[in-house]
Amino acid sequence: MKTHTSETQSTTTPEKALEFLKEGNLRFVKNLKANRDLLSQVNDTREGQWPFAVVLSCIDSRTSAELIFDQGLGDIFSVRIAGNFVNQDILGSMEFGCNVAGSKLIVVLGHSKCGALKGGLDAATIHTTEMNNLCHLVDHFTPIIDEIIQEGEERSSKNADLLERLNHQNVKKTIEDIRNQSTTLNNLEKEGKIKIIGANYCVETGVVNWL
Repeated sequence: MKTHTSETQSTTTPEKALEFLKEGNLRFVKNLKANRDLLSQVNDTREGQWPFAVVLSCIDSRTSAELIFDQGLGDIFSVRIAGNFVNQDILGSMEFGCNVAGSKLIVVLGHSKCGALKGGLDAATIHTTEMNNLCHLVDHFTPIIDEIIQEGEERSSKNADLLERLNHQNVKKTIEDIRNQSTTLNNLEKEGKIKIIGANYCVETGVVNWL
Protein backbone atom coordinates (compact mmCIF):
# COMPACT_ATOMS: atom_id res chain seq x y z
CA MET A 1 0.00 0.00 0.00
CA LYS A 2 1.37 3.38 -1.05
CA THR A 3 1.55 6.40 1.20
CA HIS A 4 -0.72 9.34 0.53
CA THR A 5 0.38 12.04 -1.90
CA SER A 6 -0.66 15.63 -2.46
CA GLU A 7 -3.03 14.43 -5.17
CA THR A 8 -4.68 11.68 -3.13
CA GLN A 9 -5.04 14.00 -0.13
CA SER A 10 -6.59 16.78 -2.19
CA THR A 11 -9.19 14.42 -3.68
CA THR A 12 -10.06 12.83 -0.32
CA THR A 13 -13.33 14.03 1.21
CA PRO A 14 -14.00 14.01 4.96
CA GLU A 15 -16.33 11.08 4.38
CA LYS A 16 -13.68 9.14 2.47
CA ALA A 17 -11.13 9.87 5.19
CA LEU A 18 -13.48 8.31 7.70
CA GLU A 19 -13.87 5.26 5.47
CA PHE A 20 -10.08 4.87 5.36
CA LEU A 21 -10.02 4.65 9.15
CA LYS A 22 -13.02 2.32 9.38
CA GLU A 23 -11.49 -0.02 6.82
CA GLY A 24 -8.16 0.10 8.64
CA ASN A 25 -9.70 -0.81 11.98
CA LEU A 26 -11.53 -3.71 10.35
CA ARG A 27 -8.21 -4.99 8.99
CA PHE A 28 -6.66 -4.57 12.44
CA VAL A 29 -9.40 -6.56 14.17
CA LYS A 30 -9.18 -9.32 11.55
CA ASN A 31 -5.36 -9.32 11.76
CA LEU A 32 -5.13 -8.55 8.04
CA LYS A 33 -2.52 -5.81 8.08
CA ALA A 34 -2.07 -4.02 4.77
CA ASN A 35 1.14 -4.85 2.93
CA ARG A 36 3.44 -1.84 3.26
CA ASP A 37 7.08 -1.23 2.45
CA LEU A 38 7.89 1.18 5.28
CA LEU A 39 11.35 2.02 3.95
CA SER A 40 9.74 2.91 0.64
CA GLN A 41 7.30 5.13 2.52
CA VAL A 42 10.24 6.84 4.21
CA ASN A 43 11.55 7.65 0.74
CA ASP A 44 8.12 8.73 -0.52
CA THR A 45 7.64 11.19 2.35
CA ARG A 46 11.13 12.68 2.52
CA GLU A 47 10.04 15.80 0.61
CA GLY A 48 6.73 16.27 2.41
CA GLN A 49 3.68 14.75 4.08
CA TRP A 50 0.00 14.65 3.15
CA PRO A 51 -1.94 13.07 6.03
CA PHE A 52 -5.69 12.72 5.53
CA ALA A 53 -6.71 12.81 9.23
CA VAL A 54 -5.79 14.07 12.68
CA VAL A 55 -6.40 11.60 15.50
CA LEU A 56 -6.41 12.80 19.11
CA SER A 57 -5.99 9.82 21.43
CA CYS A 58 -4.78 8.93 24.92
CA ILE A 59 -1.14 8.12 25.73
CA ASP A 60 -2.26 4.64 26.80
CA SER A 61 0.21 2.15 25.32
CA ARG A 62 -2.67 0.16 23.81
CA THR A 63 -4.11 3.03 21.77
CA SER A 64 -1.59 3.76 19.02
CA ALA A 65 -3.72 5.25 16.25
CA GLU A 66 -1.37 4.09 13.48
CA LEU A 67 -1.79 0.49 14.63
CA ILE A 68 -5.50 0.59 15.52
CA PHE A 69 -6.36 2.06 12.11
CA ASP A 70 -3.64 0.19 10.19
CA GLN A 71 -2.05 3.28 8.71
CA GLY A 72 1.48 3.87 7.45
CA LEU A 73 4.04 6.65 7.45
CA GLY A 74 2.61 9.98 6.37
CA ASP A 75 -1.04 8.91 6.59
CA ILE A 76 -2.26 10.54 9.82
CA PHE A 77 -1.30 13.15 12.37
CA SER A 78 -1.30 11.49 15.78
CA VAL A 79 -1.85 13.73 18.82
CA ARG A 80 -1.65 12.05 22.21
CA ILE A 81 -2.33 13.20 25.76
CA ALA A 82 -3.60 11.32 28.81
CA GLY A 83 -7.38 11.55 28.70
CA ASN A 84 -7.60 12.78 25.06
CA PHE A 85 -8.62 16.36 25.82
CA VAL A 86 -7.50 19.61 24.19
CA ASN A 87 -5.58 22.67 25.28
CA GLN A 88 -4.35 25.65 23.28
CA ASP A 89 -1.23 23.88 22.02
CA ILE A 90 -3.17 20.82 20.88
CA LEU A 91 -5.73 23.03 19.14
CA GLY A 92 -2.86 24.81 17.40
CA SER A 93 -1.52 21.45 16.26
CA MET A 94 -4.95 20.54 14.90
CA GLU A 95 -5.22 23.87 13.09
CA PHE A 96 -1.88 23.18 11.47
CA GLY A 97 -2.93 19.66 10.53
CA CYS A 98 -6.16 20.73 8.86
CA ASN A 99 -5.78 24.34 7.73
CA VAL A 100 -2.11 24.22 6.73
CA ALA A 101 -1.31 20.58 5.97
CA GLY A 102 -4.69 19.69 4.46
CA SER A 103 -6.12 16.92 6.64
CA LYS A 104 -9.85 16.33 6.16
CA LEU A 105 -10.90 14.70 9.41
CA ILE A 106 -10.42 15.12 13.16
CA VAL A 107 -11.11 12.09 15.34
CA VAL A 108 -11.31 12.34 19.12
CA LEU A 109 -10.57 8.77 20.22
CA GLY A 110 -11.41 7.71 23.76
CA HIS A 111 -10.93 4.20 25.07
CA SER A 112 -12.28 1.80 27.66
CA LYS A 113 -10.61 1.50 31.07
CA CYS A 114 -8.83 4.85 30.63
CA GLY A 115 -6.30 5.42 33.42
CA ALA A 116 -6.53 9.21 33.20
CA LEU A 117 -10.30 9.10 33.69
CA LYS A 118 -9.84 6.65 36.56
CA GLY A 119 -7.50 9.24 38.04
CA GLY A 120 -10.21 11.85 37.70
CA LEU A 121 -12.62 9.66 39.64
CA ASP A 122 -9.96 8.98 42.30
CA ALA A 123 -8.62 12.54 42.38
CA ALA A 124 -8.94 12.83 46.14
CA THR A 125 -6.43 10.01 46.56
CA ILE A 126 -4.06 11.40 43.93
CA HIS A 127 -4.04 14.77 45.68
CA THR A 128 -2.41 13.13 48.69
CA THR A 129 0.70 12.50 46.55
CA GLU A 130 3.43 14.93 45.49
CA MET A 131 2.63 14.58 41.79
CA ASN A 132 1.41 18.14 41.32
CA ASN A 133 1.32 17.99 37.54
CA LEU A 134 -0.68 14.76 37.53
CA CYS A 135 -3.10 16.35 40.00
CA HIS A 136 -3.54 19.24 37.59
CA LEU A 137 -4.26 16.83 34.73
CA VAL A 138 -6.87 14.70 36.51
CA ASP A 139 -8.65 17.81 37.81
CA HIS A 140 -9.49 18.56 34.17
CA PHE A 141 -12.21 15.90 34.33
CA THR A 142 -13.90 17.15 37.53
CA PRO A 143 -16.56 19.32 35.81
CA ILE A 144 -17.53 16.43 33.53
CA ILE A 145 -17.79 14.03 36.47
CA ASP A 146 -19.90 16.52 38.43
CA GLU A 147 -22.20 16.78 35.41
CA ILE A 148 -22.86 13.07 34.92
CA ILE A 149 -22.61 11.50 38.37
CA GLN A 150 -25.94 10.53 39.90
CA GLU A 151 -27.04 11.30 43.43
CA GLY A 152 -25.67 8.71 45.82
CA GLU A 153 -23.49 7.09 43.15
CA GLU A 154 -20.03 5.91 44.12
CA ARG A 155 -17.38 8.31 42.80
CA SER A 156 -14.61 5.80 42.20
CA SER A 157 -12.71 4.16 39.37
CA LYS A 158 -14.18 0.89 40.64
CA ASN A 159 -17.57 2.11 39.41
CA ALA A 160 -17.35 0.65 35.89
CA ASP A 161 -20.63 2.17 34.72
CA LEU A 162 -19.62 5.67 35.77
CA LEU A 163 -16.19 5.23 34.19
CA GLU A 164 -17.70 4.25 30.84
CA ARG A 165 -20.19 7.14 30.94
CA LEU A 166 -17.31 9.48 31.71
CA ASN A 167 -15.37 8.06 28.75
CA HIS A 168 -18.19 8.88 26.33
CA GLN A 169 -18.96 12.28 27.85
CA ASN A 170 -15.28 13.24 27.81
CA VAL A 171 -15.10 12.59 24.06
CA LYS A 172 -18.22 14.70 23.50
CA LYS A 173 -16.84 17.50 25.68
CA THR A 174 -13.55 17.47 23.77
CA ILE A 175 -15.39 17.83 20.47
CA GLU A 176 -17.37 20.75 21.92
CA ASP A 177 -14.13 22.36 23.08
CA ILE A 178 -12.58 22.02 19.63
CA ARG A 179 -15.55 23.75 18.03
CA ASN A 180 -15.89 26.43 20.70
CA GLN A 181 -12.21 27.22 21.19
CA SER A 182 -10.98 27.12 17.58
CA THR A 183 -12.71 29.47 15.17
CA THR A 184 -10.49 28.06 12.41
CA LEU A 185 -11.58 24.46 12.86
CA ASN A 186 -15.20 25.41 13.50
CA ASN A 187 -15.33 27.34 10.22
CA LEU A 188 -13.63 24.54 8.29
CA GLU A 189 -16.27 22.13 9.55
CA LYS A 190 -19.13 24.50 8.75
CA GLU A 191 -17.74 24.89 5.23
CA GLY A 192 -17.69 21.10 4.82
CA LYS A 193 -13.92 20.99 4.39
CA ILE A 194 -13.41 18.80 7.47
CA LYS A 195 -15.42 16.64 9.85
CA ILE A 196 -14.92 16.45 13.62
CA ILE A 197 -16.12 13.15 15.07
CA GLY A 198 -15.77 11.02 18.16
CA ALA A 199 -15.00 7.36 18.67
CA ASN A 200 -14.18 4.90 21.40
CA TYR A 201 -11.64 2.09 21.27
CA CYS A 202 -12.29 -1.11 23.19
CA VAL A 203 -9.04 -2.38 24.71
CA GLU A 204 -10.61 -5.81 25.13
CA THR A 205 -11.54 -6.39 21.47
CA GLY A 206 -9.59 -3.87 19.35
CA VAL A 207 -12.83 -2.54 17.88
CA VAL A 208 -13.41 1.19 17.37
CA ASN A 209 -17.01 2.25 17.91
CA TRP A 210 -17.99 5.51 16.24
CA LEU A 211 -20.09 8.04 18.12
